[in-house]
Amino acid sequence: MPRKGILNKIMPKKKINQKTLAQYKKSLVVIKEDILNAIKKISDNTAVEQANGSGDVSGHALHMADVATDMYDREFSLGLASNDRELLHKVDEALVRIEDNTYGTCLSCDKPIAVARLKAVPYAENCLACQEKIDGRP
Repeated sequence: MPRKGILNKIMPKKKINQKTLAQYKKSLVVIKEDILNAIKKISDNTAVEQANGSGDVSGHALHMADVATDMYDREFSLGLASNDRELLHKVDEALVRIEDNTYGTCLSCDKPIAVARLKAVPYAENCLACQEKIDGRP
C-alpha cells in the first residue's frame, strides 16, 4: 500500500474552480444572513418578553407553572441562539477558507471533501470519514 506522501504525488488534490467556489460562497452568504436574522428575531423576542414582565400584561401574579414555562421558553430560545452562533462561526470560517483557496479540503486529513458533502453542508470542515471519527461513529 503506498504511503500518504507518495499517494499525494500520484493523485494531486483537485482544486475547486472559481465558478463553483462563487456558488458555494453565495450559498454560505445566504446561510449567514438567515442565521443572523434568526438570532436577531430570537433576541428581539426575548427582549420584548423581558420588557413585558415575561408576557404578563394583566398586572396579576403569574402561577408558578406559567413562570416555569416562560423560563423554559427563554432558555430554549437562548439555546437556539447559541447553536446559531456556533453555526455562524463555521460559516464564517468556510468563507475564510474560500478566500484562502483552501475550501473543500479536509482540515484533518488534507484530502478533498466530496462534492455531495459540500452541497449538503457547504460549511463542512472535514471529509465524511474524518467527521465520523470525530463524532465517534464506527
